[in-house]
Amino acid sequence: MVCTQTLLSSCARARLVFKHKHLRCPARWKHTTLAEDVRSDATFRIPLIDFSAFRIVSSLSEKRRIADDVVNGFKEVGFIYLTGHGVQPEMIENVYTKSAEFFKLPESIKNQVAWDDPRANRGYVKVGRERVTQSSDAAEIAALREKAPDTKESMEIGRDWDPVWKNKWPREGDVPGFKSTMLQFFLACHDLHMIVMRSIALGLDLPEDFFDDKIDQQYHNLRLLSYPPIRTKLLSEEGKARAGAHSDYGTLTLLFQDVVGGLEVENPHTKHFQPAPPIPGTVVVNAGDLLARWSNDTFRSTLHRVVAPPAQKINDTEGITPIRQSIAFFCNPNFDAVIESLPTCVGVSNPSKHPPITTEQYIVGRLAATYN
Repeated sequence: MVCTQTLLSSCARARLVFKHKHLRCPARWKHTTLAEDVRSDATFRIPLIDFSAFRIVSSLSEKRRIADDVVNGFKEVGFIYLTGHGVQPEMIENVYTKSAEFFKLPESIKNQVAWDDPRANRGYVKVGRERVTQSSDAAEIAALREKAPDTKESMEIGRDWDPVWKNKWPREGDVPGFKSTMLQFFLACHDLHMIVMRSIALGLDLPEDFFDDKIDQQYHNLRLLSYPPIRTKLLSEEGKARAGAHSDYGTLTLLFQDVVGGLEVENPHTKHFQPAPPIPGTVVVNAGDLLARWSNDTFRSTLHRVVAPPAQKINDTEGITPIRQSIAFFCNPNFDAVIESLPTCVGVSNPSKHPPITTEQYIVGRLAATYN
């Protein structure tokens, strides 16, 4: 494995230094594979992949090399970091700015665009309304929400030209430029989703354009997230977190982190959660439930959560966490796409593990149980 991966441990910084200074990796790193490394918490790593060559290169062999790295990351960990992803830093920074302006609005104004229907999945979600979990039982989720709601608020945005479900935009005077900024970013993320799925197709020995007509209708969800400052005592209570352990529903999630951090990823082998720290210039990409299902569980839809970062001390017994922002783009197949095991992921000794299901059936059902 080439030295384009980061260890989520004390080795992480060392490996990044080697990469950025173009030095050769020590022999003990060169001869370990991703599959071997992720079996130990001490060496657990999420691959760090330069995706620029796949986006611009014409050589099929070079594209295939990068595609193999992407596929191996999703097979072994379920998460990858991408550099060279093509989403401009100025655009990302502007999304952060407009997101912060929205969340600073009075609650009464934000509630004018409140989320109200899982089929639409659009609008403002106040702190405590969502409880992410792996459970699909409505009563169990309601009990979890009552005991330990997620300590975050969000704004959900879908494709703006949908003939049935309309986005809920704040008034232009409340957040100037909010709508135009988010629509531009939505399209940039959709384009990145398309090309990452092409790399996945190549890595699975499918035609590069295999997914194109199954993911082109932009049934995605752009989620702006704000984690308000909170006293550490509240987060230390049983079951509470900024966002509880969960997997995502769709094909891929593109996550843009601020410098505060807090994302943790479960090591699939040890079941321990490991930090996935922010790396400047990267986007974190993880496989979701539908992509795992599509691949007949060849890919992992890995559990992850958001925990409190180091707190600022208030007194000898209490502290307060800093505010955290993140931007998640949940990529979904077309809602009428039938998700059934890919032809290269089944065989006589590996029959299909899941019955076919449409994207809409799966995602709407999960969303309906997640919110109150």
